[in-house]
Amino acid sequence: MNPFKVAAIIPARFASTRFPGKPLVNLCGKPMLQWVIEGAKTSSLISEIFVATDNIDIAKLAEVCGVRAIMTSENCQTGSDRIFEASEILKKENKIFDVILNIQGDEPLITKKYIDPLVNAFAQQPNLDMATLAHPLNSDEILNLNAVKVLLNEKSEAIYFSRLPIPFSREKFSVGDFNSCVQKHIGMYAYKTTFLEKFCQTPQSQIEIAESLEQLRALHLGAKIKVVSVNEPIQGIDSADDVKLFEKKYNEMNLI
Repeated sequence: MNPFKVAAIIPARFASTRFPGKPLVNLCGKPMLQWVIEGAKTSSLISEIFVATDNIDIAKLAEVCGVRAIMTSENCQTGSDRIFEASEILKKENKIFDVILNIQGDEPLITKKYIDPLVNAFAQQPNLDMATLAHPLNSDEILNLNAVKVLLNEKSEAIYFSRLPIPFSREKFSVGDFNSCVQKHIGMYAYKTTFLEKFCQTPQSQIEIAESLEQLRALHLGAKIKVVSVNEPIQGIDSADDVKLFEKKYNEMNLI
């Protein structure tokens, strides 16, 4: 039995720069946000699910899907900031959670396969500040600046995150040489509630700005971040082309 009270908060804003209205886009007959909510509901470790949004249509969809929508500011800079604002609203209502789970609103195939290991990391190591996911790197991702790499210590805790190849080697190497210490990061997080507050109330660090990776602020603060390895990435939707690709793959798998 999970000893922690866990809130899953799905940040879902309408005015995405690359894909406005993304949470409401139709995927194989239902809105993307509905896919995410239904995926979150597959986990028995989540105490409550919320959608944090700045848009009334997204809020109405959340309610139709059976979860509470929390209206947040249009000015939230990151998903973490939106989640923190929602958690503060809940705290004022005396709804206190030990762990806050950040479930991205653009990952329609999220399920307990990804959620449960992340939550269980806190049961196994109660002193953690954060936990996140990663999966084995492919050789074509080493030099890809869009593929965020995470360097691990022997306890599977994050040493550093970078878009560049890490660790850098002056010698010729293959991806298999570093399988035990570097993986591709998946941008899904769980935070100890007390650390989320500290994280969001701290200005951006220089390394965070340089790499454009907000998790580096946590490392700058001395956080202990557990990296849970999974076998496969989560397919995200960043553009209209991704919608077409998702539907093509989904149809090919005969899951409709």
